Amino acid sequence: MDYCSMFGRTFLWNRLEQNGIGTFHPTLWNKVEQDYNLPALGAVGGALAIVELMPPKYKHMLGGPSLKVDLHTGAIAEGLLTFVMNFLVLYIILKGPKNPLMKNWMLSVSIVTMIIFGSGYTGPSMNPANSFGWAYVNNRHNTWEHFYVYWISPFVGAILAAWVFRFFFPPAPKQKKA
Repeated sequence: MDYCSMFGRTFLWNRLEQNGIGTFHPTLWNKVEQDYNLPALGAVGGALAIVELMPPKYKHMLGGPSLKVDLHTGAIAEGLLTFVMNFLVLYIILKGPKNPLMKNWMLSVSIVTMIIFGSGYTGPSMNPANSFGWAYVNNRHNTWEHFYVYWISPFVGAILAAWVFRFFFPPAPKQKKA
């Protein structure tokens, strides 16, 4: 578990305790964490933490991903961006340069490029858990539009990227031992 998710989950549980909704029980939480990895809960906690800790004069800039075009164009854009991002990640990690710094630089540049290209369409998330966190905080999490654009399209894009990568770069055949 990364530190951001851990901070977000702790912040969320503290917030729930303050509102009388639940109590934090570390043993139970560790069991839940081991059995059911809850990235969406971490995203909600992280978004809540950002909203709470952001200075008031900058809060108007928060909001997370939001649809800036019609529904189907947004879904296609999010799916295509996720496809390209996942294909590039697979290519760079598995077939790219051997130098870890070069891999890191290439991954960073490609992801920032996808975010810039998608900013006019969906405020690209390319990550359903991140989208859910911001949508939950802004009370936009219970719409079919959100589900279609920020959940279905990225999953389809990621699966297609893996299939296309596998088609163009099939695994080496295993040699039989004699």
